[in-house]
Amino acid sequence: MADPTPVIDDLCAESEELDLLVAELSKEQWSSPTPAPGWTVAHQIAHLAWTDHSSLLAVTDQAAFSREVEKALAAPGDFVDNGAEEGAAKPPERLLAYWRAGREDLAEALRAAPDGARFPWYGPPMSTASMATARLMETWAHGLDVADALGVTRAPTDRLRHIARLGVRTRDFAFGVHGLTPPFEEFRVELVAPSGEMWFYGPENATDRVTGPALDFCLLVTQRAHRTDLALTAVGEHADRWLDIAQAFAGPPGDGRAPKGAGAKGAAQ
Repeated sequence: MADPTPVIDDLCAESEELDLLVAELSKEQWSSPTPAPGWTVAHQIAHLAWTDHSSLLAVTDQAAFSREVEKALAAPGDFVDNGAEEGAAKPPERLLAYWRAGREDLAEALRAAPDGARFPWYGPPMSTASMATARLMETWAHGLDVADALGVTRAPTDRLRHIARLGVRTRDFAFGVHGLTPPFEEFRVELVAPSGEMWFYGPENATDRVTGPALDFCLLVTQRAHRTDLALTAVGEHADRWLDIAQAFAGPPGDGRAPKGAGAKGAAQ
């Protein structure tokens, strides 16, 4: 069984990097609009804090987490926004303290989880490593929204390997959530890491293939960029369809982001 420590360590590093970005913001900057409609920088951090809290309940108090699921089922279209709205209403210093405490408690709980543990979630149950990967994915993606709002460019790191792997593993989920039957055959995915290393997934002789930068693939599966703005290439009908619907996060299909240009499908912009 894979040791979850590396992904937990990377989750903490990703959170610290985002923390440095927001720690000294003015009250006005906390109110800056982000690419997510209706969400400010405060909403983005509040959402992370809210989801960390839900994750902590899933790991440490499953009865309490079940009650959170019931709330979600009662208001499926609003519970995420409501959580972000409630947190964003806090004074920035309180919100920041709440986020820091929650993510530290979650990291400690994940490190203490027994081998083979599985935790309930809004989607399928997750292992310790999967829970940490999901939190890393969200922290990175919402951190991008914060950086965009502040006009900051964040350099990608090889921490993306966890998100890329999650994006590959959620292929069938992406088809299913769109009401489509997942392809039976595996795809070959070949990605260039920020460090220049090559990351490979799936059989080498697969007919359907996806190639390109790991950053672009992660932007795609977190729906932080439109496919036409990314340097990803698909070979095969099923792989091509996947790049139109890919998502690594639980829940209904996201709306994604509008294209920045009018480039051809699958071409770099």
